[in-house]
Amino acid sequence: MEFDFQSQPGVSIHHRGLRNDGQPLVSIITPFYNGGKYFEQTFNCVMNQTFPWFEWIIVDDGSTDSQDLQVLETFASRDPRIHVYHKENGGIASARNLGIQKASTDLILPLDCDDLLEPTFVEVCWWMLQKSPDAAWSYTDSVGFSGQEYLWQHRFDPLQETKENLLTATAIIRKRWLQKTGFYEEGHKHYNEDWVLWLKIVAQGGYPAQATNELLFWYRRSETGVLATVKTDPDIAKSNAKLLEDAANQVKNPRPPVIYPCAFEFSYDTPVLSDWNHPIFDSKQTKRLRVAFLLPWTVMGGADKFVLDLVSGLDKEQFDVGILTTLTSQNDWCQRFRTVCDDVFNLPNFMAATDYAEFISYYINSRQLDVLVVSNTYIGIYLVPWLRQNFPDLAIVDYVHMEEWYWRQGGHARTSGVMGGVLDRTYVCNSATRQVMIDHFGRSPESVVTVHIGVDEGTFDRTKVQSGQLYRETGIEPGRPVVLFICRLHPQKRPYLMLEIANSLRHSVPDVAFVVVGDGELEDGMKARTQKLGLENTVYYLGAKKEVRPYYRDAKVTLVCSLKEGLSLTAYESCSMGVPIVSSDVGGQKDLVDNTVGALIPCLQDEASGINDQQYSKEEIESYVKPLAEILTDDILWQTMSRNARARIENGFTIQQMVDYFEAEFVRLVSDPTAIDTRHHVAASLQATAPLSSEVYTSTMRAEALEATLDWEHAHRSTVGMPGESRWHWLKRKLSGAIQHIRQEGIGYTWTLFLDKIRKRYAG
Repeated sequence: MEFDFQSQPGVSIHHRGLRNDGQPLVSIITPFYNGGKYFEQTFNCVMNQTFPWFEWIIVDDGSTDSQDLQVLETFASRDPRIHVYHKENGGIASARNLGIQKASTDLILPLDCDDLLEPTFVEVCWWMLQKSPDAAWSYTDSVGFSGQEYLWQHRFDPLQETKENLLTATAIIRKRWLQKTGFYEEGHKHYNEDWVLWLKIVAQGGYPAQATNELLFWYRRSETGVLATVKTDPDIAKSNAKLLEDAANQVKNPRPPVIYPCAFEFSYDTPVLSDWNHPIFDSKQTKRLRVAFLLPWTVMGGADKFVLDLVSGLDKEQFDVGILTTLTSQNDWCQRFRTVCDDVFNLPNFMAATDYAEFISYYINSRQLDVLVVSNTYIGIYLVPWLRQNFPDLAIVDYVHMEEWYWRQGGHARTSGVMGGVLDRTYVCNSATRQVMIDHFGRSPESVVTVHIGVDEGTFDRTKVQSGQLYRETGIEPGRPVVLFICRLHPQKRPYLMLEIANSLRHSVPDVAFVVVGDGELEDGMKARTQKLGLENTVYYLGAKKEVRPYYRDAKVTLVCSLKEGLSLTAYESCSMGVPIVSSDVGGQKDLVDNTVGALIPCLQDEASGINDQQYSKEEIESYVKPLAEILTDDILWQTMSRNARARIENGFTIQQMVDYFEAEFVRLVSDPTAIDTRHHVAASLQATAPLSSEVYTSTMRAEALEATLDWEHAHRSTVGMPGESRWHWLKRKLSGAIQHIRQEGIGYTWTLFLDKIRKRYAG
């Protein structure tokens, strides 16, 4: 994972109009001793928390610097939740203990005055304690920064904790456990008071709830802090070691921690509706529309890039935005989302799957959400009927990136077709997918809208990028014509076909070079095939790159030979950079690519069965070779195509055009009387058959379990509970009555398709 240590939280205040009144639920405790140097950034981090129900108790531990005290008083005066207490210097432990005594809540968050929090830290840790009522504390993985830079991601092990400290001081701790262990030991100023505390809690039977893959706490490393004093003073070090040894010896038969993500099991119970009724926003301060995106994960891909670009582009004066994900992932794209959005919640990282529905409903209630956008998550789309039933005022739409015949007989497009009667609208990124939704999945033409996701033409502009970087990194001789192949190395992208094209093209264009930018599951196999074909001086691998513009700048043409695309991000970027593109004629590529900007090549493999087929006909290989050779060797043709490609983007395929559309669309969804009446009618129909919406979720997710585990007998028993009855008949019996009622209401479910899917896949 790449991590940007310069993307620190708290650089500025995010004025979102959150409430700063009401009963606090968490007490933040901060010792302060001449700590003005970094305090502003820490202050900003606390004020930016997405969970505003806290008090902040700051204990001045006898500061001697008047300027630092003035900094403290200035910032403390800005929010009524901040309370400052002054005492004689007694060390960080005594300052924390005084703060705990002054706290009015049962949840204590120690936070040093120079450390940082991501905006969701308090909310994530608070939620974990709500769902783990016996846990003594909750915390997340952390980032070390400043003097040292590292990612601290150790699964908590109570026995290992006796040997090395796996924790920082920053967590949310239940006060009763602090009381049970006698709070922080105050006998010494310079020692690992937090480590001793953890050992004392563990010795008493306490255990944590840990959110892994969530880097929400930033620990400032200093060469002159308390730990440095401990290490350099032999007397202090000896005393410190004795305290730790005594505490460690008390740890006997510790209880295991709760660590997320848990093993991903499809143990989905009936959805639970949150009873949270405290709005987070102050309605007097903000009138922004609240939009949330429910995604599978934050990984590099076209669907995720669409959301990232949209969230980045939405006018923050008009819209407040959140991101929720349902599958485990960790990569640098999550950090990208956090730079443009405070509310980023990767659900598997801090809760069990059975709690997703409750958290989503909590999020809707707490944010008073206006629009929910569901994008390519099965868990999310299966919840849509239940959400529609319980939130009739909420506009629910989905985004389908493409249909996928090789995956579940249509992929997310098929599921969206099933849910069409519940959704306010479906958006697709190309005209081909829209037509598939209408022709194959029963959607009405007015319910599916094509919105091209576009590209930032101001950033992807060849005139703003220096040439030569590609040649320097690869060692390719300057002047050799370069074909760029930029994508995930996944079967969908047919990278082995690219190798066959390269092998053939080098005979007509001997000096051609293919440059692969990207990584993935096929990378090792591709490199082995490259050697086998003798292509070491023709095909070059650069791996995944955050910044891809320099490679477009030096390329002569971009190759996309995918088996399936929506409308590829690569096509947008290449055209915007003025690089002609040769692409397979799949998905919506024809919306952008034609013979004026490159070439569109028929796909001769069967999409449904060819996903793992690495054998390609000579006809298909040569169909790419000819246009590639023409573009690479004809400078006039290249210049014409380059100008046309750039103009194509400017005239209708920019991110700003996409953002403008959705801004107007979100406003329409929440204000149009017809749209409001329709979703209220659908909600009322679902409420009349209340069990249906829950059973759509539980039944389909249990069906997912069948596929995931292939443990048919176990799945049969857990799903049906009636020996001898097939899964199909059980599902049909459970759903048929309610389905008939819904049909009579005329709200447009394509349940036949839904049932047929289950019957074909899960018949006993």
